[in-house]
Amino acid sequence: MSTSNSPVNLKQAIRNLEMLPAMPVIAQKILALNLETDEGERDMLKLIDKDPQIAAKIIGLANTPLFGASKKVSSVTDAAMLLGITRVKSVTMSIAVMSSLTKKPVGKLDIQGLWLHSLAIALALRTISKAMPRNTRPLDDEIFLAGLLHDIGYMVLNQLDQSRSDELHTRFASQKERNSSEIEAELLEMNHGELGSELVRHWDLPESVVAILRYHHDPENEHAAAGQPLVSMVNLAEKILPSFGINEHTTPDIRSEEWTALGIDPAKADDVIAEIKLQAEEARQTAGSFP
Repeated sequence: MSTSNSPVNLKQAIRNLEMLPAMPVIAQKILALNLETDEGERDMLKLIDKDPQIAAKIIGLANTPLFGASKKVSSVTDAAMLLGITRVKSVTMSIAVMSSLTKKPVGKLDIQGLWLHSLAIALALRTISKAMPRNTRPLDDEIFLAGLLHDIGYMVLNQLDQSRSDELHTRFASQKERNSSEIEAELLEMNHGELGSELVRHWDLPESVVAILRYHHDPENEHAAAGQPLVSMVNLAEKILPSFGINEHTTPDIRSEEWTALGIDPAKADDVIAEIKLQAEEARQTAGSFP
């Protein structure tokens, strides 16, 4: 972590295990559970119940109109029945990871905005998936994990060198007409995709997750294959919501080939985009429900 005004060498720092947080204990324990069994499911819900922050977010998420609760959800068990156990796993993992990377004070990184952005991308991926052929759709837990974790590289940067993180987000805010990737290339020797992917690789998460974080702004890279189709899906979602939640601007131009590569008829693209933007606004309006 930076202790002076001199910039941290990010490539060296990300490989220095002492500078990186350990995988959160709750995430380690969840990964060790067999969620195909009733016992595994019960054990996970018990773990969540013991963590007030995560439990509050899970219950709050279940109570938003996004998931159609017919009555107020007041327990983690009821939330799991509504959201599904695999989605609860992904949300729990993501909250734990983001919490482990949150510094006090947080600097200019908008943590709440990043959470809102990540949730909106996760919801967008779910909508894109529904438009894809059934046999090519990613699993629901993979969708939410990809959406919620795809931009944690910004949190890694803030952890390793807060002064440069502050400068990056200052430039994002003052140069909104520019692609964020260009600004990162000017200021950093590693972009947020590389930083996030190195952390999850350090934590031994699957190569598919590593590829999603690393290549979601470069889906045509040959090394992105391990994370497909989610790499392309995240890239598409970020073009649809270029500055939602955080000041991260991407080029909004979407080619017909990007839809057809996912098995989606480009003629249906406008309907998919409209649904994604509507869900994103619903997420914004109900953000206070999941603290």
